[in-house]
Amino acid sequence: MNSSTMTPARPAPDFRGVLGIVSVGVLLSSLDLFIVNVALPDISAGFAESKLSGLSWVLNAYAIVFAALLVPAGRLGDRGSIRRTFLLGLTVFVVGSALCAIAWDVGSLVMFRVIQAVGGALLTPASLGLVLAASPPQKRAMAVRLWVAFAGIGAALGPVLGGVLVEFGWRWVFLVNVPIGLAAVVVGMRKLPSPPGDAGKLPDLLGAALLVATIATLVFGLVQSEEWGWSASGVLLAFAAAAILAVAFVASSACHHSPVVDPALLRAPNFAAMAGNAVLFNIAFGAMLLSVVLWAQHVWGWSALRTGLAIAPGPLMVPIVAVLAGRLIGRIGAGTVIAIGGVTFGAGMVWWAQAITVQPNYVGGLLGGMVVGGIGIGLTLPTAFAAGTSGLPPQRFATGSAVLSMARQIGLAVGVAVLIAVLGSPATPQATLEAFQRGWYVTAAVAVVAGLVGMATRMPHTVVAQPAEATERAAIS
Repeated sequence: MNSSTMTPARPAPDFRGVLGIVSVGVLLSSLDLFIVNVALPDISAGFAESKLSGLSWVLNAYAIVFAALLVPAGRLGDRGSIRRTFLLGLTVFVVGSALCAIAWDVGSLVMFRVIQAVGGALLTPASLGLVLAASPPQKRAMAVRLWVAFAGIGAALGPVLGGVLVEFGWRWVFLVNVPIGLAAVVVGMRKLPSPPGDAGKLPDLLGAALLVATIATLVFGLVQSEEWGWSASGVLLAFAAAAILAVAFVASSACHHSPVVDPALLRAPNFAAMAGNAVLFNIAFGAMLLSVVLWAQHVWGWSALRTGLAIAPGPLMVPIVAVLAGRLIGRIGAGTVIAIGGVTFGAGMVWWAQAITVQPNYVGGLLGGMVVGGIGIGLTLPTAFAAGTSGLPPQRFATGSAVLSMARQIGLAVGVAVLIAVLGSPATPQATLEAFQRGWYVTAAVAVVAGLVGMATRMPHTVVAQPAEATERAAIS
């Protein structure tokens, strides 16, 4: 064969370059899940007419849309081009960020957060596929750990970076994404590999829309219950609509060839229990994170920066405890570790309810509960994720991981709504303290229930005894 007619071999993709590009997108989308919490009080001050119930949608709109689109977006990338999906997702995320920075009221900000969420859902699963495509087989485990590390960095830095940016104005929380994201898009167009897709069938986009409507309607009922009352016709109608939409979503999942939640996944060992744990534990986590921000800034009068620094010790405990949990699992089992994690997290919330006072008391009050809660998170999240995916066949791993991540995001949205419903509108400092104490007790109870659900897992101790493996299996989160 004439060598001049041969197709030249494609150069191997630059792994470090690919990891650097996709890590920007992962870091930005991960940061956005946490950074806005710290900015919420300043956003409230920027829109004088806003109420907490309305502002909560700044958080919930992102979490709900991101959750519902995560699985379909992953499948769209697999069937076409993950490179194109990643670049499109990052571009949409950047556009959404720029629009958020110029929002003129709460309604417009919520709408632009939805655009951000669409971009985040597109880029997140595609980014992992690009990292794996650029990695030689013997280095893929290491590559996934590095990928996950960037998501963890986003979670840990979110509160602190949010506090720093808010010092210059809350709009910088969104505006900072624009130059970084655009630079990653430009470089990515030249450097990212383009592995072929599988040309599979379209995912269940109707099911994704039904899931968005189900969770949004449920959250709406919870949020409005504080203002309208639990027996108000509007609240009851919202709950009824959520139930009907949930039934429609289940029916869509049962009938579609590529559902958002494949019913077969729920029959895999431990998967259904860990999905339930993911929802419940993240209800507690979402409520905790918003409560500490509101308390520190609204009651103690702390700045966003001081609040972010005060929160940081909790997230920093998570990777340390996650490594130690790997050894503990081998001795007492994953289910017991998850249960201990739920109880420990609950103990941190009870600590706050008992120790925090209207007068600032960081070391004896806020810090203690934050550290104990961080230990509970480190015991629970990696272990539950590994347990939930341990029984999946290899061809279902990516989908199963995405569904568990979706369950986490749904829990975060519901947790914010539950906290707002429990807090109400207290008028005095003492009433505010009592309202937050109720919120922390409810949060503790939900965390303990999540731990009890986690005890349902049954698996060999060695399956998740290696913390690195557990971390890899949390990749999509």
